[in-house]
Amino acid sequence: MYIPEHFAETRPDELARIIQAHPLGMLVTHGAHGLDADHIPFEFDPAAGTHGLLTAHVARANPVWQRCAGAQVMVVFRGAEGYISPNWYPSKHEAHRQVPTWNYEVVHAHGLLTVRDDERFMRGLVGRLTRRHEAAEARPWKMSDSEPGFIDGLLQHIVGIEIAVTSLVGKRKLSQNKDARDRAGAAEGAAGRGNAALAGRMQPPGR
Repeated sequence: MYIPEHFAETRPDELARIIQAHPLGMLVTHGAHGLDADHIPFEFDPAAGTHGLLTAHVARANPVWQRCAGAQVMVVFRGAEGYISPNWYPSKHEAHRQVPTWNYEVVHAHGLLTVRDDERFMRGLVGRLTRRHEAAEARPWKMSDSEPGFIDGLLQHIVGIEIAVTSLVGKRKLSQNKDARDRAGAAEGAAGRGNAALAGRMQPPGR
């Protein structure tokens, strides 16, 4: 990934924030038939190991867990993103020297994939993922809402994977190369398009 110095993100807490706020990762693998990608919600523990641990599950019918066991893989996590019009920069209307662009946050997690094909591990993982993503519901769904036999059967159809992260590469392209008023103008433009997430990430310090 090309990363100009002013867009580089190296702070561990910020990298973890992007991953945890946007847990649907793109698992990129390479095998005999070339590159492949699977889109999977991950759990991330930044305190495990040197750079953290990613945990997820895939369908047992998905060959990725057999094909890539013990392999080096990459997971891409995309944060806030969106189009930026040059019309949103105040300076554009003075000198007409701005062009369209796209702002975004992204983290590439590299690591070694390990298969965890055991029922206890899977039950714990599914329980944690469920509690996290159901937390905002008025009446959060939990596994015990269903008959035990039903859940037991479903657990037989998924396989756990862990990725011991060896490096995290982050990029935050949020108009940091613009002056404060142009960055603020771009943030206001994004908000006006309904992209509050991107606007919030772009606001200059102190606003």
